[in-house]
Amino acid sequence: MKTPSGTWLETWTPEDSTFWQQTGSKIAWRTLTITTISLVLSFATWFMISAIVVRLPQIGFKFDTMQLFWLAAMPGLAGGTLRILHTFLIPIFGTRSVITFSTLLKLIPCIGIGIAVMNPETPFWIFMILAFSAGFGGGDFSSYMPSTSIFFPKRLQGTALGIQAGIGNFGVSLTQFVTPWIIGIGAFGASQTLVKGGVTSSVWLQNAAFCYVPVLVIMGIVGWMYLRSVPVRASFREQLDIFKNKHTWFCTITYVMTFGSFAGFAAAFPLLIKTLYGSFPNAPDPLTYAFLGPLVGSLSRVAAGPFADKYGGGIITHLVGLGLIVSVAFMSFAGLLAPTSLDQFPLFVGVMLFIFLLTGIGNASTFRQFPIIFSHSARQGAGVIGWTAAIAAYGPFIFATLIGTVITSYGSPIIFFIGIGVYYVIATGINWWYYTRKGCEKPS
Repeated sequence: MKTPSGTWLETWTPEDSTFWQQTGSKIAWRTLTITTISLVLSFATWFMISAIVVRLPQIGFKFDTMQLFWLAAMPGLAGGTLRILHTFLIPIFGTRSVITFSTLLKLIPCIGIGIAVMNPETPFWIFMILAFSAGFGGGDFSSYMPSTSIFFPKRLQGTALGIQAGIGNFGVSLTQFVTPWIIGIGAFGASQTLVKGGVTSSVWLQNAAFCYVPVLVIMGIVGWMYLRSVPVRASFREQLDIFKNKHTWFCTITYVMTFGSFAGFAAAFPLLIKTLYGSFPNAPDPLTYAFLGPLVGSLSRVAAGPFADKYGGGIITHLVGLGLIVSVAFMSFAGLLAPTSLDQFPLFVGVMLFIFLLTGIGNASTFRQFPIIFSHSARQGAGVIGWTAAIAAYGPFIFATLIGTVITSYGSPIIFFIGIGVYYVIATGINWWYYTRKGCEKPS
């Protein structure tokens, strides 16, 4: 199954220890390295709008609070929708082609958003289209993870998926950490005047998008030169068999609890800080703290991968669910979402970081579960990973729009946090019944 271009490997048997030691390991780890670096850029460009929107009113854009939440939400809508498509691409086109072209495709939002923020007269609808196009970076996750799962033997899949997804998630922190200081450097184009607390300064907000362009070009070239594709092939119609299995839907519910929450809160966190605590004297800069949440979640995902391999994903997912239930309940009833003073801010940030910690651990444990639950078919297991990631990628859209709507209607996001807590109860119950309790159907 080797093409003239050398795209497809002839054989791939990672469970064969001899093949793995002599050939497979080197190729798999090289592929993981390249795709993980590219995935960091995917997450960074997917979430760059969440770091940019908090600065738009400060440089003259006349967008209201709900419009800003909509801009933060659009990449999630696109990312989830495109992930559904990406779920099926690897067995059809292969790792090399999919990863290379999806990397280069992200040049569109980076260049477009960079140009748009340079003109305060740019209409809202153009920003909405560009924010939607940032979802290119969210969509391709559902190609990266199925690809990685078929490159590695089952005993290493939890570790490999944890490394890739965890380090990839650093892209969220990267964009929220880099943006505040890189916009202060006169690198690309004319400056804008930023007004904050009555103090003016010059910024180059376009840098927050343009800075990714050269790196994307480099990684696109590297991907085409060094990536190859595993000969696990299937047509689109053949891959639809995953939807006949009830566990596809149960896995989707639990992954929405973990990654959906990680991505959703990551998109909304900067605006939550600005909306809830921004009116107090000496209010905190959202971007000073926002990157910490995704950073904690990314670190915990990497660290939890080996533990999930050793102790099993099911029990860890169960403990994560219980922790999330307690956390959002505390957040809802401790007054942190309707603050009366800035003194409550440190505890608010602390609880949010704990939520990010739990979601990162849960992201690793669920991805350890899925290949075990679908151990009868590596291709189906990879497909389920892609599908669940697709639906969970709607997290930024769902969280940002619902939080924005609830705040606009009721003045605080308490109702949202109570509602998401109810969802966590349902997801944790499903995980316990089917994958954790004694005598369960699919111990994982």
